[in-house]
Amino acid sequence: MRLRSSTATVAFGLAVAALAACSPSVPSADPRDAQAPASGAAPAPSVPGQTPGAQATPAAQAGLGSRPTASASPTPTRTSRGAPNSGNPGGRVSVPAAGQAIDTSKPTRTVGNGTADSCTSAAVIRAVAAGGIITFDCGPDPVTIRMTATAKVRNANGPQVVLDGGGKVTLSGQGKRRILYMNTCDALQGWTTSHCDNQDHPRLTVQNLTFTDGDSTGQRTDGGGGGAIFVRGGRFKVVNSRFVDNRCDRSGPDLGGAAIRVLDQHDDQPVYVVNSTFTGGSCANGGALSSIGVSWVVLNSVLRDNEAVGEGANPARSGTPGGGSGGAIYCDGNKFSVRLAGTVVEDNDAREGGGAVFFVSNDRTGTLRIENSTLRRNPSHGFENHPGIFYLGSGKPTFTASTVR
Repeated sequence: MRLRSSTATVAFGLAVAALAACSPSVPSADPRDAQAPASGAAPAPSVPGQTPGAQATPAAQAGLGSRPTASASPTPTRTSRGAPNSGNPGGRVSVPAAGQAIDTSKPTRTVGNGTADSCTSAAVIRAVAAGGIITFDCGPDPVTIRMTATAKVRNANGPQVVLDGGGKVTLSGQGKRRILYMNTCDALQGWTTSHCDNQDHPRLTVQNLTFTDGDSTGQRTDGGGGGAIFVRGGRFKVVNSRFVDNRCDRSGPDLGGAAIRVLDQHDDQPVYVVNSTFTGGSCANGGALSSIGVSWVVLNSVLRDNEAVGEGANPARSGTPGGGSGGAIYCDGNKFSVRLAGTVVEDNDAREGGGAVFFVSNDRTGTLRIENSTLRRNPSHGFENHPGIFYLGSGKPTFTASTVR
């Protein structure tokens, strides 16, 4: 029986047992004719096989804890020119050095020679494959580069790969393809260590860019997902960027991330998403962000009007294809954390659980922190245990100076 969020009683015993029995659902990349290096197994997925009931929904939480801190003011180089309308203008949470934009005043290479026509898909693909700090010179006006193939990071090139659009460049998947791909465990992109799931390079940063109309439907390497960007391994960061109307497969119990899907980060360090906006994303799970066993720090950002459209949760209920959780954010795995600070999450929708955030830590060590943020109007049509949130982790989520309703 499916229990709605208004249901006041719940017992998670059966759900816990189901979670413990789950097996990993993220396969290793196809090594083709190469011998795969040793790597750790992906964390086991965990979503109740039978849709769990919901605990009593708490009242909206507002004004808890300390006041927001002032935001950091980065050096005014070209790295500070974010994409138009990116981020939460009311977000004033300070950004640590690890989350700030990269200085691209001395680029390794430049896409374009001063005209819009010179900024082509082929030029972007070549630059990304070559690595280094990449900027764009596409003329004085905003430009949309229509990608005719996915730009792929070559693991031996870098070790730093930075794409900086200067606030004027949009990369479009044209509703036909994923836009950007990095996978340290994909033999076709070259193996550079014997521990592909835990290496410190490449370090990919996207900043001052817009990603629109990416679509990874049918792309199932390492489980699929990531309509605009897919990352496995190394390090990854997003700063001052927008993600608009991206897509991934509409069904599947554990794939997700209409905008971004991440698996593995070096030494379990978090993915930073700073001063960025995610709108109009649609996927089986995670209408904006999705990961397995990966931590996130989302600062001064906006996640709005995204949706999880799958049906049947994970493992999929009998007769369903699975999915439907995490209207904005879908996180699964063992020990990981999610911190939302200075961030607005609103008007997202989940057909199953967690209209705003779906968070399941299999071993109950993971933590969810919401600080100086607003979460509102994020319906969960199947189950939740906080307004717009389904959470299984260490203790309860913490809410500080936030509104959650």
